[in-house]
Amino acid sequence: MEGIKIIDNNKKAYFDYFIEDTYEAGIVLVGCEVKSIRQGHVNLKDCFCVVKGDEVFIMNMHIKPYEKGSFSNVDSKRTRKLLLHKREIDKLRGAVTQKSYTIVPTKIYFRQGLVKVEIALAKGKELHDKRKSIADKEAKREIQRTLKSYNS
Repeated sequence: MEGIKIIDNNKKAYFDYFIEDTYEAGIVLVGCEVKSIRQGHVNLKDCFCVVKGDEVFIMNMHIKPYEKGSFSNVDSKRTRKLLLHKREIDKLRGAVTQKSYTIVPTKIYFRQGLVKVEIALAKGKELHDKRKSIADKEAKREIQRTLKSYNS
């Protein structure tokens, strides 16, 4: 992916949910928030998205206030609007209301100087699914260790 600088990944979303479909969305920010994101002071861990009317909002996304900002600093966990096409919003609304999906942000990154958020349509995992994910991850790690020692 050329011209993309990833700022933060939401690893917890991949652990807690089955990711079905992803969308790229713009986000409405003020200047000091963009400067803070450029420095990497953003956290996607506990945030989620909601559809209200014809708009999608991201809730609970923490952006640390910019140190050199003054009156322009805003609340670090305020609700921020996401910019999507109308047909994408309609798809998301239908999936959330009828099929019991949830919308979670998975990445925040810069593309051509603009802040973008990758949101995913996701379905929650059960406890046994999470255990399977952990077992798969450990098996991959063990294979990598074996290959590394074999190649050395």
